[in-house]
Amino acid sequence: MWQGDRVLEAVMLVGGKGTRLRPLTISAPKPMLPVAGVPVTEHQIARAREAGVTRIVLGTSYRAEVFSDYFGAGEDVGVDLKYVVEKVPLGTGGAIRNVVSALESGPDDPVIVFNGDVLTGLDLAGLVQAWRDADADVALYLTRVEDPRAFGLVPTDSDGNVTAFLEKPQTPEEIVTDQINAGCYVFRRSLIDDIPADRPVSVERETFPQLLAAGAKVIGYVDDGYWLDLGTPLAFVQGSKDLVRGIAPSPAVPGPTGESLFLDTADVAHDAAITGGSVIGRGARVASGAKVSGTVVFDNAAIGEDAVVSDSVIGRGAVVGARTVLRGVVVGDDAVIGADNELLDGVRVFPGALLADDSVRFSSDQS
Repeated sequence: MWQGDRVLEAVMLVGGKGTRLRPLTISAPKPMLPVAGVPVTEHQIARAREAGVTRIVLGTSYRAEVFSDYFGAGEDVGVDLKYVVEKVPLGTGGAIRNVVSALESGPDDPVIVFNGDVLTGLDLAGLVQAWRDADADVALYLTRVEDPRAFGLVPTDSDGNVTAFLEKPQTPEEIVTDQINAGCYVFRRSLIDDIPADRPVSVERETFPQLLAAGAKVIGYVDDGYWLDLGTPLAFVQGSKDLVRGIAPSPAVPGPTGESLFLDTADVAHDAAITGGSVIGRGARVASGAKVSGTVVFDNAAIGEDAVVSDSVIGRGAVVGARTVLRGVVVGDDAVIGADNELLDGVRVFPGALLADDSVRFSSDQS
């Protein structure tokens, strides 16, 4: 399904629970958490649309209704959206195979596949063009990282052909490249049909290695632009800051880039200091003298007078009391932190929790 050089169909895998981002993901799937004012998935859809994608299948699972309730058929985001629910966990490869019934591409057409928790500046059109030019079966988006031990290494030869898939190497001998699987692929449609159905399949550990062993043409496309896995609270905050400040590109950011982003109906006192790429959500309130830096404040939250909040996430409807200090903290929806508290370095406050005034001086090294 080509229209000139435009790809028309993509798959976004958005079924993950986002366990590492709890308590934020208790009320919403990770791909629907707002980053710089809109869900992660909306940023991805906007990038895909910009590259010519006109039809996207969302592979959902956890809280599947949240996606369809928000996006509907895709009229407001400019693409045709379809939804397929994964009823039991099927792994990355199984999740791709699970959406086959909703695909319309022919057997030799390209289908782009996105992981739902990656923020990227990938030249998507370039990835697809590389797939076409090489007459490849699969093209993988690769990026370079300083420490690849937490990722899957993907070495390539001088022609860009993938030579191996090495999952999460630990010893120096295993680290043969700094190129990692960055979570976006172009598949020849027929290969998606060939993934085993109705059982868990890892695309990284099973599908890709088997394709190499069978002599398929698998290429790597290295893009050194922006890339961030949003899987932890620190990374989530970093991604939002980078979008607000224009470091990470996205056509979906709802306002000009700079040191702060105030969404519609946000109420910020004239002498409050909002810096570092902070986002103040719809209906959120920031009182006089408060200092908010590098922080995501969700809709209808409130930050009290002279509070100091940095590198944190404040959930929907949560309250931060006057003069309270938060640094590197995640506050769940509707939690209330009283005045004159101090929470630092990885503390997580769960939804609906109530901390009395001047009751807590606590820090944690958890992230």
